[in-house]
Amino acid sequence: MFTPAAKAMAEKLGLKKGRANLEEFADTLQALATADRNLVAVTSDSRGSGKLAPYGKALPQQIVEVGIAEQNLVGITAGLAACGKRAFGVSPSCFLTARSLEQIKNDICYSNVPAVLVGISSGVSYGALGSTHHSLHDLAALRAIHNVTIVVPADNFETREAIRFAASATRPVFVRFGKAAMHHLHSADSKFEAGKALVLREGRDVAFIANGETVVHALLAAGALAEQGISARVLSLHTVKPLDTAAVLAAGRECRAVITVEEHSVHGGVGEAVAATLLQARAGVPFKIVGFPDEDTVTGAQADIFRHYGISMEGLAATARSLL
Repeated sequence: MFTPAAKAMAEKLGLKKGRANLEEFADTLQALATADRNLVAVTSDSRGSGKLAPYGKALPQQIVEVGIAEQNLVGITAGLAACGKRAFGVSPSCFLTARSLEQIKNDICYSNVPAVLVGISSGVSYGALGSTHHSLHDLAALRAIHNVTIVVPADNFETREAIRFAASATRPVFVRFGKAAMHHLHSADSKFEAGKALVLREGRDVAFIANGETVVHALLAAGALAEQGISARVLSLHTVKPLDTAAVLAAGRECRAVITVEEHSVHGGVGEAVAATLLQARAGVPFKIVGFPDEDTVTGAQADIFRHYGISMEGLAATARSLL
């Protein structure tokens, strides 16, 4: 996943490798479901890819398999939630948020049922399968629909806390996961709160505002910049909606430049949300969105695609230097 230089920086920063967020999600969900027979998972031929095979074996009465029928998955998840179940609909994000957008909009969000949708293998996790399997639109689509909380965890801690939050939420929630093994980014005393960004590193020269699997690259870039005398703040903006505008505005006021980083199109995602917040507050700060441009996305391994688009320690550090 990392270049040799990035691996060395990860070791220098003391970052320990954990497991894929999907694995943390599945174990957390199984623990919650074991304690609460009212919790039900709904899958669309995605039990394996969602790491829910052990869950299904342990709790066969608390899982519903609908096959490759994402619209049905959303409708069934909404119906179960409307009837008082703690319902989690789990499906690849690229299909869940495009093929089923009408059902998400009407059956869940506009109907205000406390269903949880889990978009798995998001971004370019399915890198080699090409654009049909890339999910670079999901945040943009869901941000335009009212009454849904959107969470993109950056590590196992954020994943565990996000699923616990979603299980007790009283309104619709969408949680987005990739496939890669993650590094532990938080200290033991970190506190997760939906809608509140977490500061991973303080800095005053440039602020990296990132989420999901891009956060570790921003943290590595901050380490590399520190060796050049540049102080970089790193925010894990795990909640895309509602946006932590206070943290965003603080970064715009206190830092000389702001860079957003996301595994998503540069249109309609975190970058545009942050840009709108800064512009409306008249925070005139040099600004750059790092994501996927409006072009045919290259295919290959996720790490190779990230490097191609500058989502890497080296690429982000270079972007920061150019803004400064």
